[in-house]
Amino acid sequence: MSFAPGVMVSAPSSGTGKTTVMLGLLRAFAEDGLAVQPFKSGPDYIDPAFHRAASGRASFNLDTWAMGEGLLAAVAGQAAGADLCVGEGSMGLFDGVATRGCVGYGSSAETARRMGWPVVLVLDVGGQAQSAAATALGFRSYMPELPFAGVILNRVASPRHERLTRLGMERAGLPVLGVLPRRGDLTLPERHLGLIQAVEHPDLEAAIAGYAAFLREHVDLEAIRAAAAGAGAVSGALPRPPAQRIALAQDAAFSFTYPHLLEGWRQAGAEILPFSPLADEAPDARADLVWLPGGYPELHAGRLAAAETFRAGMLAHAQTRPVHGECGGYMALGEALIDKEGLRHRMLGLLGLVTSYEKRKFHLGYRRAVLTAPMPGFAVGAALRGHEFHYSTILEQPDAPLAAVADADGTPVPETGSVRGGVTGTFFHLIAGEAS
Repeated sequence: MSFAPGVMVSAPSSGTGKTTVMLGLLRAFAEDGLAVQPFKSGPDYIDPAFHRAASGRASFNLDTWAMGEGLLAAVAGQAAGADLCVGEGSMGLFDGVATRGCVGYGSSAETARRMGWPVVLVLDVGGQAQSAAATALGFRSYMPELPFAGVILNRVASPRHERLTRLGMERAGLPVLGVLPRRGDLTLPERHLGLIQAVEHPDLEAAIAGYAAFLREHVDLEAIRAAAAGAGAVSGALPRPPAQRIALAQDAAFSFTYPHLLEGWRQAGAEILPFSPLADEAPDARADLVWLPGGYPELHAGRLAAAETFRAGMLAHAQTRPVHGECGGYMALGEALIDKEGLRHRMLGLLGLVTSYEKRKFHLGYRRAVLTAPMPGFAVGAALRGHEFHYSTILEQPDAPLAAVADADGTPVPETGSVRGGVTGTFFHLIAGEAS
């Protein structure tokens, strides 16, 4: 099989407007009758939900650091039946973990090269004109084998500004695919982990429709579609489920699970049984496993502490069957969570973990974990790859460690996860086992 033709929307850095460009492109192509498949390069937890709202298709993460060739191919295969793929980069185009002697290892450039998707570079040209071409030319030349479609100029102040900037691009031989005038309303609300969740946006549909109309007016959609290309693929399979019936917490406090994991579980015939801790729901009594994903428990700690039906159901389940939590789910499994005001909230107490959002410390990066105890779906000694992103500080972590955990450079980190009986938790979000 071959990967569906596509493009990678990227930028020199974060904050240049690539997410709003991405959402506008997805909706505009969908309005034109195309089946457009979104992807996100790297370990982003939030953007895929926005992509789905814009395109009507589930978005999947492609991660060249955490995923083997087979899993990359399987994830890319979710574009079956699509007319066009549109990927969104993370951070700057070449930003990656830079280990193993590779330039931008795990970067959006590596994803684009692997998929064969030409790069559409979104440039914030505020405060410069012809000089923007030097930036774009540098990005075009830095990895010569990387396919390059052209540039979209963002935050252009005036017709004169556009004319001067275009002159620079013409001199550099770089196609200009669009020119977006400066508009202060083309932003998405943010908080401490980046964008707010799609379900929390006050008027997401109107916002996306506005982005699409704006791009349709100022971007050459046909040129972008014509630039789309794809590379050959190898066969592969999505991850297998850790149990047959999985009770999965899903609400505003627990929302971060990688889409390729859930799709792999479903394709293998597992039954996913959603429930809402915030609505004080207990996990389904038929479940073989309860899985608490990451999210924002620190924003809902009081409600979680008061959710007695949820608590009783979790305690009952844990007596005979496994429970696993990731990041926010791990925090909820612990003894207590201290919020930003310093208030201590009782959590489930299935683990001894105590975390504090009052004592904030930024934790960000890829993680490689070698299990020292079993975890649902994996045996002792299994090597897992994932990603950690949170501000919470561990005050107490008294249980046995679940794994030996290191960052992408192999440096050990103290967030080893915990195990107590059949209850396990990690601060990293699982992406794949290394055999995948």
